[in-house]
Amino acid sequence: MRLFLFDFDGVLVESLAVYEKVVGNTLARMNMPLTRGREEFLELFEGNFYESLAERKVDVKQFMEASGSLIAAVTYRDMQPITSMLAVVDKLQKNNILLVISSNDSPTIYGALKQFQFNGYFQEVLGSDFLLSKKDKILYAAKKYQIMPEDIYYIGDTTGDIKEGRAAGVKTVGITWGWHSKEKMKQAGPDYLFTRPEELLQLNS
Repeated sequence: MRLFLFDFDGVLVESLAVYEKVVGNTLARMNMPLTRGREEFLELFEGNFYESLAERKVDVKQFMEASGSLIAAVTYRDMQPITSMLAVVDKLQKNNILLVISSNDSPTIYGALKQFQFNGYFQEVLGSDFLLSKKDKILYAAKKYQIMPEDIYYIGDTTGDIKEGRAAGVKTVGITWGWHSKEKMKQAGPDYLFTRPEELLQLNS
């Protein structure tokens, strides 16, 4: 049995434009606006998102409070599922444990999973309302489900995901249909780098 840990945004759903707007508007409300557009937004995910905010001198607690109403206004019509992932998670969950580990908040993720027919495939969602560090969430999952690190795969679409997975001592899986480019993901040096969702099934062989 293996433990597959999926990032949410960019891996299971396409939501880049939505959260670029949420984060941008929140920082603007805090008088700390992004001034270089999408490039600057994506730089926040080159490490842990919340640590990146703190490095910019953003009060993370204040940011989370300020972003709450904007996140609540997000509708699932603003997102699109990565439809080819449905067949992948359906096959992977039959003999393994699947979780979502994300910087997004759990209620939003659970709602989207239900809306896009991913509901029931994942044992748990560990979002920003659980812990802010993905590394800590990965370690929590490993301990709870008693799976050895060599049988744990963290699947992410940003260099920050790869860094946190590596710091937790698990296998890192970079995907190229998400937020960071193929070139940037390759530079992060994941254990695996996949360009199509169905390639993830190779991990279960």
